[in-house]
Amino acid sequence: MSPAPFDFDHVPDRSAVPGEKWGRYAGRDVLPLWVADMDFPAPPPVIDAIRARIDHRVFGYTDPWPGLAEAVIDGIARDHAWRIEADWIVWLPGVVSGFNLACRATGEAGDEVFTATPVYPPFLTAPGNSDRRLVTRPLRLENGRWGWDRAAVEDAITARTRLLMLCNPHNPVGRVFDRDELEWLARLAERHDLTICSDEIHCGLVLDPAMPHIPIAALDESTARRTITLMAPSKTWNIPALYCAFAIIPDPALRRRFRHEMRGVVPHNNLLGLVAAEAAYRDGGPWRAALLDYLRGNLDLVMDAVASMPGLATTRPEATYLAWIDCRGAVLEEPMRFFEDAGVGLSDGAPFGMPGFVRLNFGCPRALLTEALQRMQRALRARTAQA
Repeated sequence: MSPAPFDFDHVPDRSAVPGEKWGRYAGRDVLPLWVADMDFPAPPPVIDAIRARIDHRVFGYTDPWPGLAEAVIDGIARDHAWRIEADWIVWLPGVVSGFNLACRATGEAGDEVFTATPVYPPFLTAPGNSDRRLVTRPLRLENGRWGWDRAAVEDAITARTRLLMLCNPHNPVGRVFDRDELEWLARLAERHDLTICSDEIHCGLVLDPAMPHIPIAALDESTARRTITLMAPSKTWNIPALYCAFAIIPDPALRRRFRHEMRGVVPHNNLLGLVAAEAAYRDGGPWRAALLDYLRGNLDLVMDAVASMPGLATTRPEATYLAWIDCRGAVLEEPMRFFEDAGVGLSDGAPFGMPGFVRLNFGCPRALLTEALQRMQRALRARTAQA
C-alpha cells in the first residue's frame, strides 16, 4: 500500500511569526535552512487531536495518561522492535533537559563526560552546566563514511569518566550506527562502568531502508540497565515547539536518580504536546512514510548539487533531514557568513565542534530547496571566476 498523498510542496508563510526559524532573517532575502525544524505543516491526525482538545476548552493540570504511554510503547515496538514498559518512561519537556539531567544523575562534580565530535551543540555544553568535565574525540571520516576512531575513544576514557553521550541517529553527520558499532560502545561502557545517555530523537527519520535504527538499550538487558534513552515526536512529526519528550530508563535506581535531579527544576509537559505525541505515535505512520519518501527526493537533490559545487563535499546521511557539508576545500574564511551573504542561512560547524563545515536542513518544500542550492552554486562559481 503506497503512502497517503500529503502536500509537502506548499511553502507556508512563516515570515510573520516572531522568534521562529524564519525570524532570524526578517526583512532579508535569506532562505533559512539552519535550525532543525521542517517547513511542513504537522500531520493531520496531530492537528485534529489538538483541535479536539482545544474544543474541550479546559486546560487544567494534567498528568500523562495510560493511552499516551500505550501509544508510545506500541510505536517503539512497531518501528524499532523494542518493547519497553510504561514504568520506564520519564516525561520531559525536551531532550536537552535530558542531557543535563543525565550529567547530574551520574558521578559527581569534576567527573568526566565523553562524547564524539561533531555533535549537536548542547552535548558540548551540558557537562559544564553540572560541573563535569567534557572530554571529546572526533569521529573519523573513512571511505566516505563517518565512524568511530575506536583506539582514540578507548584512550580518552579514564577512571573519572562516568557518562558516555551518544547521538544516534547522528546529528549532524546523519549516521545510523550499526549493530557492530553499538555493541562495541556497549562493551566499552561495561568495561569502564559508564552510564550511556543516548539521544535518539531522529530515530523516526531513517532514510536508508538498509540501515534500520537500533536503540542501544535494545541490545541486551545489561546495556539497558546502564542506559538513558531520549526520544521525542518533535523531529519526526515536526512539532518541536509543543515541548514533549521522554527518557526511557529501565533501571529503577538510575531512574530514581534521574527523577531526583528533576525536582523543582524541570516543569511538567505541555498538555497539547502530550496530546500531539499520542496522535503522532498512534496515527502518524502514513504521514511519516510520505515524509520520508519526499525527504529522499530532497536528499538526492542536495547530493547532486553539492557534488557540482567547487570546493564542497558531503556524505550521504542515512537518517535525519540534515546534510553535513565540508567547506574546507573552498577555503572560505567564514562558510556560514559566505552563504548567508549569498541568501542561504545555514548552521555554522564551529558550535558542533568542527569549524569549516556547515549544516544544511533539507526538510523543506522542494522549490525552496532548489532555489537555495542554486544560490549556493552561483555564489561559489562567481567566487571561483574571480579568483
